[in-house]
Amino acid sequence: MLVRRDTGGTVAVISGGGSGHEPAHDGYVGAGMLSAAVAGEVFTSPPVDAVLAAIRASAGTKGALLIVENYTGDRLNFGLAVELARAQGIPVEIVIVADDVSLRGRIERGQRRGIAGTVLVHKIAGATAAGGASLEDGAAAVRHAAAYLGTMGARSAAARCRASRSSLARPSSKR
Repeated sequence: MLVRRDTGGTVAVISGGGSGHEPAHDGYVGAGMLSAAVAGEVFTSPPVDAVLAAIRASAGTKGALLIVENYTGDRLNFGLAVELARAQGIPVEIVIVADDVSLRGRIERGQRRGIAGTVLVHKIAGATAAGGASLEDGAAAVRHAAAYLGTMGARSAAARCRASRSSLARPSSKR
């Protein structure tokens, strides 16, 4: 978990997901962007307790807005952390990003993956928070942007786990 120290009196913006896609999400923690980022193992959602710890560490009285890519584990773990935070009296909203257009026409929008467009959503959320928007207004702006967002992903190298420095490269077929 990476948390900004200077989150001040604004809505906290939190995101995260499995490792292997760096610099996401740690690389987006900073002024006008994320207040906190939570990472899981390679391609694995962060555990509920880590997400809840990020909410507790960064959400002040104005609450926290969680930006979550549309993956089952992320939706479950971030969603459970949101419910626990709300039960503790912390105001929290969650926005799911499902921007993958490569599956357009084959599956419903709500079933698409959240990919590169999430970075733009981070920026919009960070800007609304930095501008002093309420949690509800910030969440509404981010939901509106996410509803009209479409991107397509591609990879150029194997995933790496920053914790173990291991690689998930495919073995060479040359012998």
